[in-house]
Amino acid sequence: MTQAPLPLPAGALDGVRVLDLSRVLAGPWCTQTLADLGAEVIKIERPPGEGHPGGDDTRGWGPPFLKDRDGRDTPEAAYFLGANRNKRSVTVDIAQPAGQALVLQLAAQCDVLVENFKVGDMARYGLDAATLCTKFPRLVYCSITGYGQTGPYKDRAGYDYAVQGLGGLMSVTGERDDLPGGGPQKVGVAVADLFTGLYATVAILAALRHRDLTGQGQAIDMALLDTQVAMLANLGANYLVTKQAPRRAGNAHQNIVPYQVFEVADGHMILAVGNDGQFERFCAVAGCPELAQDERFSRNASRVRHRDLLVPLLAERLRQRTRSDWLTALDSAKVPCGPINDLADVFADPQVLARGMKTTVQHPHQDQLDLVASPMKLSATPVTLRRAPPLLGQHTDEVLAELGLSAEAREALRAAGTIGPRP
Repeated sequence: MTQAPLPLPAGALDGVRVLDLSRVLAGPWCTQTLADLGAEVIKIERPPGEGHPGGDDTRGWGPPFLKDRDGRDTPEAAYFLGANRNKRSVTVDIAQPAGQALVLQLAAQCDVLVENFKVGDMARYGLDAATLCTKFPRLVYCSITGYGQTGPYKDRAGYDYAVQGLGGLMSVTGERDDLPGGGPQKVGVAVADLFTGLYATVAILAALRHRDLTGQGQAIDMALLDTQVAMLANLGANYLVTKQAPRRAGNAHQNIVPYQVFEVADGHMILAVGNDGQFERFCAVAGCPELAQDERFSRNASRVRHRDLLVPLLAERLRQRTRSDWLTALDSAKVPCGPINDLADVFADPQVLARGMKTTVQHPHQDQLDLVASPMKLSATPVTLRRAPPLLGQHTDEVLAELGLSAEAREALRAAGTIGPRP
């Protein structure tokens, strides 16, 4: 079943063609971002075969699975739907010479190729960066791996969870070791994958800019571990300045006080005081203006040094009023604060709805499929939702026909298992 693209305005990357040989999250997140910006993305997936269902692994990473119109589970996991909108799916077995030839034909017509195979795998198929950048000098070839194309770990398989540990994130995430529940924690979403996908997007856009100026493409080497180290941000800088490794601080901030979760009379809330003026206003609302004048607490640096004295004093006061009372009063005083929402709260929040962060698209299995929207708001070239996340191989015949392959040639490839069956 082929879904016609919706007639929407051209995006900033209109005319850019991307060949996506990636799967799971970091690569697909990158190519989905490019697609949201208007690029045409052709997603190459493994055809179904003996003993495996084919396609991006995340198609089967459920439940939850998308329901069809009769309320039955489909093969489309929600995980896959979240990272593959605006793409066309083509099934090609790149282990076959005929499949490699198809990928080469497609690469010849593309500006960008993104892959996240293990180091050396693409060379076995003649589809590595060195080979393709020589054949197609204008091609931007982006490789995404766990540890990069060089170094002692280059041959390891890369997983977000392992990289969060190895790259230091879990050493600063979680409750303090001396408190109940203390110990290392991973972040609730795969942030090393997601950040790598976003950094890869930035690198691709820079390489396209260079290509447009010089006519020369290039290879991009992205690694989850590199990204994880970079995204430590101020904590990485703290260590390099002091040579002292920061420790887990739970919901508190390493460099700002008070900036954490507090218990209130009917639950919890976040207090995020970012400067001394905000602290003074908080103390006025909380009925303790004297704390803002105390030299131990009047400046942020002093509050950080004396956090063990200050935080219990604030905690005692915050427990005396309800969350709604605090949020109303502090918001009026322009003191940053907020609730702790679950996802039902998030997608019902009036600001989230006003910003269009939930969107819908027609899908082969549903008339109205809800998706999380792109956060990018461009005034002249807005992000558009042109295609639902594709069924496995949904666009194989369409894309190969565009390459000039006849129906007979496509059926011969299908009979040989080079491309997959029609969905």
